[in-house]
Amino acid sequence: MCRNIRPLFNFAPPATDEEIAAAALQYVRKVSGTTRPSKENEAAFAAAVEQVAAVTRGLVRDGLTTRATPRTREELVRQARARGQQRELRIVKKALASGLPQG
Repeated sequence: MCRNIRPLFNFAPPATDEEIAAAALQYVRKVSGTTRPSKENEAAFAAAVEQVAAVTRGLVRDGLTTRATPRTREELVRQARARGQQRELRIVKKALASGLPQG
């Protein structure tokens, strides 16, 4: 999955239409292999984004249920930063173990 697409389900406050549209756009860009369609393909591209957004909206707002406590966006940011720090530590340890100069 594209790293730029974020989870949208089970948030407080719920995912906005803008977040859903942005995720749909990223998805269509990924599967089409283009970030900007040609003039000839603009209508199909826009229609695909709207269809994906509509399906996603229905899924995250009405289709899924959970008993889990809603997450916050700040919580996900903290988790992502912690993963980044762990990844950086692994890279540094690997560099030190291989004898590469630091700089």
